[in-house]
Amino acid sequence: MPQLTRRSLAAATAVLLGATALTACGSSDSGDEAGAESGPVKLTYWAWAPGMDKVAALWNAKHPDIQVTVQKQASGDDLVTKIITAAKAHKGPDLVQAEYQALPTLVSNDALADIAGEVKGVEEQFPRGIWQQTTFGGDAVYALPQDSGPLMFFYREDLFKQYGLTVPTTWDEFAETARALKKKDPKKALTTFSANDSGLFAGLAQQAGAEWWTFEGDTWKVGIDDAATKKVTDFWGGLVQEGAIDNQPMYTPAWNNALNTGEQIAWVSAVWAPGTLGTAAPATKGKWAMAPLPQWSKGENTTGSWGGSSTAVTADSKHKAAAARFATWLNTDPEALAALVKESGIYPAATAAHTSGALSKAPDYFANQPDFYRKAAEIASTTAPAAWGPNVNVAYTAFKDEFGKAAKARTKTAFDAALTKLQETTVADLAKQGFEVAK
Repeated sequence: MPQLTRRSLAAATAVLLGATALTACGSSDSGDEAGAESGPVKLTYWAWAPGMDKVAALWNAKHPDIQVTVQKQASGDDLVTKIITAAKAHKGPDLVQAEYQALPTLVSNDALADIAGEVKGVEEQFPRGIWQQTTFGGDAVYALPQDSGPLMFFYREDLFKQYGLTVPTTWDEFAETARALKKKDPKKALTTFSANDSGLFAGLAQQAGAEWWTFEGDTWKVGIDDAATKKVTDFWGGLVQEGAIDNQPMYTPAWNNALNTGEQIAWVSAVWAPGTLGTAAPATKGKWAMAPLPQWSKGENTTGSWGGSSTAVTADSKHKAAAARFATWLNTDPEALAALVKESGIYPAATAAHTSGALSKAPDYFANQPDFYRKAAEIASTTAPAAWGPNVNVAYTAFKDEFGKAAKARTKTAFDAALTKLQETTVADLAKQGFEVAK
């Protein structure tokens, strides 16, 4: 794969998310040039994960020469916009928590530093597919993986037994399971297709081998309508059209009720699902089980990811080596990884954390499956590479709009049209922003 550089990302200098007024972007600590001569190096870290200040406190207690202050931020596009705006004013923090799909946008706006020289040898501590998302397949390293969200299959173990259903290992078996359940009880559905969270669809396409953004030199190619994604679209659109699954969005009171009462008996989700299920379906605690994501062909063993973030050092930091040292500790040190699990409730990206004491006990909601995290570790190691680009936010918004319409229409044709529109919208936006886009 060709090296992704700022030049290839930044064929245009436009801020993709649009600059907004920024107040208090950074602090005097961000530009502290005094160093060890007048006191400890002071680093500022913008993060949204809960309890990150408690994790940083562990570092501060043992590293008086490098002190880290965590400043709690909003997540998602709001934080990306704030980081870009701060970078334009050269008032950014030293470190930022950034979602993987946001990294190309931040790099294209010269907001992040290449820390490859400071993190040599760290690559081996992460699954290949996760590490690739911070390097874009090149030699530069723009962040260290922090947490990941490998996709899995969650199902009501008791209801599968009641209806004589077998846990599907392929997507064909998944479809047959959905149909079999409908025949046995028309009031129930295996699951739903939801368009209100783009990350799940992106992860499913990732598992199928999709490459939504690729590049060569200064030219970007958008492949959102590639064969892999079309396969995923046709599969889910077909199930919705025949009524084998529901078409209602997730995270609504109706969805919560469907899970809590057993109207829906499965959910394709990520490793963080126990927390969501505990809130959405408290009455079903201890009745669910987790299995690997169904595969497109028997014998395959790969998964996609839904969510996840990284720790990046900013281009504005005057203490990049110190910042990279903290980022490495935060995401590889056993004590730090255990604290991330305990204080922040995340699933660390580092492979060592997956079999550590912090994850030795199953989530309370899955107490009936004591090997939950052992299975999760096996699944996480099979995460496929992901191909992100400079305008993921535009694509994600278009997905919600277009696939939301398709889900309501309940036709395979509408799903296919939604994918075409998603491709066209993403290409048009890249061109509008000044990027060179392959025809």
